[in-house]
Amino acid sequence: MKRYRDKIIISGMEFFGYHGVLPAEQELGQRFIVDVEITCDLEAAGHSDDLSKSVDYSRVFDLVAGIVTGRPYKLIEALAERIAGEILAGFAVEEVLVRVKKPQAPLGGVFSWVAVEITRRRQF
Repeated sequence: MKRYRDKIIISGMEFFGYHGVLPAEQELGQRFIVDVEITCDLEAAGHSDDLSKSVDYSRVFDLVAGIVTGRPYKLIEALAERIAGEILAGFAVEEVLVRVKKPQAPLGGVFSWVAVEITRRRQF
């Protein structure tokens, strides 16, 4: 099987969710920023100019939105894992990198965001 390094990247998706360990985070909610990098074969789509031969990133966006705005998770690690798993299950992709950023994490200092980043591969 060929291994491709082609990527579809969706960066800076912002959603409001109720994820966090602290009760206030699950009650009040906060903003989350998600980046997704999908590794897949884009050669046929590039040659044919046919969306059916690619990964429809509007569907990926909708999937991520539904997960982040859906049921709460205590850990953004669990949220990232769910996103990665659903993308691998729902699309013809080889690998997915998911980065979940939490700009308002309850820390006692100045920072831009806290994030987790995971990479998952399809098991062949």
